[in-house]
Amino acid sequence: MLKQIIVLSGSIAVGKTAFSDELMRRYPCEKVSTRKYILKVKQVPNERKPLQDAGAELDRETGGAWVAEAASQASIPPGKKYLLIDSARIPGQVEFLRERFGRENVHHIHLTAPQDILEARFNARPAHLREAASYSEAKTDQTEAEVELLASIADVVVATEKSDVKSCVTYALSGRLSIDNPLSYVDLFVGGQWGSEGKGNICALLAKEYDVLVRVGGPNAGHKVQDPEYTYRQLPSGTGSNQNAEIFIAAGSTISLTQLFKELDAHPWLKEKGMVIDAQAMIIESDDIRLEEKVLGGISSTKQGVGVAAARKIMGRDGDLEWLPKVRLARDIPELREYIGEVRDKIELALSAGKKVMLEGTQGTDLSIHHGSYPYVTSRETSAAGCLSDAGIPYTRLRKVVVVARTYPIRVGGTSGPMGVEVSFPEIARRSGLPLERISKTEIGSVSGTTRRMAEFDWEQIRRSTYWNGATDIALTFVDYLGTDNEEAEAFDQLNSISQNFIKDIERVCGIPVSLVSKGWGRAGLIDQRNW
Repeated sequence: MLKQIIVLSGSIAVGKTAFSDELMRRYPCEKVSTRKYILKVKQVPNERKPLQDAGAELDRETGGAWVAEAASQASIPPGKKYLLIDSARIPGQVEFLRERFGRENVHHIHLTAPQDILEARFNARPAHLREAASYSEAKTDQTEAEVELLASIADVVVATEKSDVKSCVTYALSGRLSIDNPLSYVDLFVGGQWGSEGKGNICALLAKEYDVLVRVGGPNAGHKVQDPEYTYRQLPSGTGSNQNAEIFIAAGSTISLTQLFKELDAHPWLKEKGMVIDAQAMIIESDDIRLEEKVLGGISSTKQGVGVAAARKIMGRDGDLEWLPKVRLARDIPELREYIGEVRDKIELALSAGKKVMLEGTQGTDLSIHHGSYPYVTSRETSAAGCLSDAGIPYTRLRKVVVVARTYPIRVGGTSGPMGVEVSFPEIARRSGLPLERISKTEIGSVSGTTRRMAEFDWEQIRRSTYWNGATDIALTFVDYLGTDNEEAEAFDQLNSISQNFIKDIERVCGIPVSLVSKGWGRAGLIDQRNW
């Protein structure tokens, strides 16, 4: 397979460096070092003027064919797809590239701008970065003599004065280069009931299979994991179990600075390796929490300020709010400056590089602000569609949507809304053979700290949840509640008959497989039945 070559051209100060930087950020490119080739062939000092003169000499000797030779000697590392030559100076350089590699494999982009703009850009450069004392002097250099002739043979000519660099790259290369990578995908894990289904534990156990871990939501949802043991409220649940992963907090998230810094302190490698917090993630203020404590007691909210912060983000678009603090986004926090980025963009780039992304939802489908049993709902859309929107990921990049469900769903204790036929902890202990003390200790909210309510499994709820989320798979948790003998099972056929029949019924009702079965915390507690 012949190499794919991208070659840029354009006058001095036209913006080639910025264009190539953005191009390499967006596309899997390896830059061809013509400098190294000149040094190798001509044995000149590694300085601007000698290198320019040597390059001009090579042009005279070869008609420009030396650039094609440099490209032929360059290798494309794993994970890269294109070779980038960031500055052709004469038409012969481009024509020999096309002859060597095939016209269809050489993408020539010529950048232009009016002379007055070029001069202004040149003069705006620091003196040590200017090629000459003045713009007019720089234009007389022999390396600039034939540059404008390249416009007539280019595949596309880009007027850099009309758009910013991102727009210029989009215009020049869309439909010419591909960033699709068949190895990349997004797997989404979402709660199928009222939250606390054990999503965090499932995500932590599978995290090593992914290159990027993305969290949406806010600190009103706690995800308890083991190996290592931790309760996450801001970071993805697999942060501790996959220290090599890229960690993203998406734009639709709400952030408690106190909680975030606490989690960063517990994961010190993130401060060195870095993570990305979207610039437009919303910051929770102390007044948000105080207001929720005042007005949300009637629905058993966890009162972490997430809902009020979300309301301020909507209502504060025109400046100050009379009733609450002015909106602060992540980009407004000096202590977060080193982490700030655009997560939507970062995910797109990760997918173009063939990376695998885990998107972790929070809370449960039936706590949806729009589709749950209002007013006993949370402050965001909790379905797969809501998670994708919060993260800025198109549904077309999904490989799997895994709905996580408990054998006995729970709601927060107190007046937290309808939940079907409730069942007591003693009754679960009687049915399962588990100690009542263990169940009581487990069923305490990791954020609210209150004893949970528990209900019988709702078949219509799970059918609706898998349909609504477009689920491809189900992860069933708390299977130990169907019998203590399940704790020793290492495969599906070692589960007790009640559990096997229960799982088969779920698959029958939902029409999708129960691919993951959790009958305890940690890796030993997971029965993995996936075919993916």
